[in-house]
Amino acid sequence: MSDFLSPRLDFLRATQNADGGWGFFPGKQSWLEPTAYALIALHRDPASRTNFERGWNLMRSWQLPDGSWKPCAAVQEPHWTTALCVTLHGLRGVHDQPFQRGLGWLLTTSGTENGLRFRFAHFLRPSVVELDPSFKAWPWRPGNASWIEPTAHALVALKKARSAGTNPRIEERIRLGEKMILDRRCGDGGWNYGNRKVLGTDLPSYPETTALALLGLAGNRALNLRAPLEVALRYWRETRSPLAKALLSVSLRSHSIAVTPADLTILGEKDTLINALEIIGASGVLV
Repeated sequence: MSDFLSPRLDFLRATQNADGGWGFFPGKQSWLEPTAYALIALHRDPASRTNFERGWNLMRSWQLPDGSWKPCAAVQEPHWTTALCVTLHGLRGVHDQPFQRGLGWLLTTSGTENGLRFRFAHFLRPSVVELDPSFKAWPWRPGNASWIEPTAHALVALKKARSAGTNPRIEERIRLGEKMILDRRCGDGGWNYGNRKVLGTDLPSYPETTALALLGLAGNRALNLRAPLEVALRYWRETRSPLAKALLSVSLRSHSIAVTPADLTILGEKDTLINALEIIGASGVLV
């Protein structure tokens, strides 16, 4: 396993930007998404302590006054990557004021389908998009409808935040978010980006979104997820996408299913997200 992890850890340490963050690719502008994933991948690695602290300080400096996090230095708007920051705080056991403010933002944010205007339009034309607007889930950014991916990230964050034990609304939002994901499962057993059916047509699932949906549902032992986990394992065996395979390895690991890395020696991608996710999936640092 060290032959697999070492070059990927070296890659992340070597490609950190001068500001402490990471771009999606080496030498590119720092963004919160690759920075947060890199920090999750590095947070238990003793050799990466300095790299982690630099990235942690940058990430903390990007929090906005409302408790959310912005996606990069130049964009002053709330963003779904707030969930990744809350998750990272939970992994480190840091439950201070920035954590509480970020958690509060997640708990008060939901998709526009929960509003009266959408519910009325859905009542008039329920066949356009088949969904239950009563399930409060999460959008990519405020003012948008909820989607599978930001909802899955928010569920991971809230489940990590449970240990702080400071907000009674956490369990209710987890319950509604899980119901939303289960309600939107596609007919083929996996998940699409948003809905299972539009205009009466069944939509196909995808490896990446199936992986994230299952990651969001992890930890609930009351759920019978055997069938979608079998779909995820099939996707993991068949996909040619390094990103999909990396996400699936993280997701399956969250359900106590460890898959053998496909390549134990070669660093195949000059991509921050893929390398970070491959470390997370192989080492289990998110579990």
